[in-house]
Amino acid sequence: MSPQRIISPELRQWILDTTRAGHGPQDVLELMRAHGYDPRQSCAILAEVLKLPVAAVHANVPAPSGLRTKHPQGPLAKAGDREVRVTMGMDKPALRVLDGLLTGAECEELIELARPRLARALTVDAAGQQQVDHRRTSVGMFFKLAELPPVARLEQRIADLLDVPASHGEGLQILHYLPGQEYQPHYDWFDSAQPGYATITARGGQRIASVVMYLNTPEAGGGTAFPEVGVTVTALRGSAVYFAYEGGDSSSLHAGLPVQRGEKWIATKWLRERPY
Repeated sequence: MSPQRIISPELRQWILDTTRAGHGPQDVLELMRAHGYDPRQSCAILAEVLKLPVAAVHANVPAPSGLRTKHPQGPLAKAGDREVRVTMGMDKPALRVLDGLLTGAECEELIELARPRLARALTVDAAGQQQVDHRRTSVGMFFKLAELPPVARLEQRIADLLDVPASHGEGLQILHYLPGQEYQPHYDWFDSAQPGYATITARGGQRIASVVMYLNTPEAGGGTAFPEVGVTVTALRGSAVYFAYEGGDSSSLHAGLPVQRGEKWIATKWLRERPY
């Protein structure tokens, strides 16, 4: 549908009044998003009303705010109510292995809270829709932000450790892997060339970092591999691997290796550049 057919007289006048009041394209687009307008159409609408090429509207929208996570420095790093030990670090990707982010009791509590709500884990396709993906064979579930006290406590701990507000995190995801189950190599950040990019990032913007927390220790296998840099992080209960990828760092390619014996439980927190 063309922009002309979806622009009401009221919307057209509002855009004109808002821009004449000194608000730039980014302000107008953000206000439209907040009022439920499809991000894929907002630029076209704005360009039509202001009689500008769509490319010119994009060009006048500044880059994201530049929010970055703070990379924990060892040997000990403060994480709110806990101190964690930084046992390994590297610069590309920006990666830290964190020992003691959770207690054993906290790990067990999260597993038991998640267990009744498990379902087949999904991925997001190029159009921004959730799908079953043969690369990901685990089951999982999501908690809402601060849904329960143990969830809120962990979210605040991560926020304090990485110096990013808890509101920038997606809901905590719990995943359960049985022998042979895995998540093949993938990126956590979103490809801006994919058609669903605007939809995926309309709420919260781009992902900037991940924290994968191990809620148990598998009998064998189940580590997190970073094939581009030849590193595998062992899954140990209570520990975590943090990695950042501002700007879409290709070295952040990673995989959840197959569980060889036993089972694996993890909790994953993805962080965004804006409140989610």
